[in-house]
Amino acid sequence: MAKVKTKNEGEKIRPALTPEARENQLIYLATNLAEQQLRDGTASSQVITHYLKLGSTKEKIEKEILEKQKELISAKTESLQSAKRIEELYAKAITAMRMYSGHGDSEDYDEDEKYD
Repeated sequence: MAKVKTKNEGEKIRPALTPEARENQLIYLATNLAEQQLRDGTASSQVITHYLKLGSTKEKIEKEILEKQKELISAKTESLQSAKRIEELYAKAITAMRMYSGHGDSEDYDEDEKYD
């Protein structure tokens, strides 16, 4: 019976253009190698333990916590940006009110306050 070629045999991967892309390529290759070793029964105890841990409840909970923390950071960032926009709108509104009330523009108003 002929040997069945695995996906990695003879597969050419073009060179990575960035360090991140290179890292992803190496992760891809290492994962494929680990999978093949697990299928062949030649995987080391470290490889087996690694993949067992990935499937554990604790690992899943930790992953979920990290996702929630990521969402929280994104929400905080959006909140800060929103607060900054509101602050800018208030400043523009105050400037507009000063102009409408006859106190001139904000630069004139600040100079008048210095001499009072």
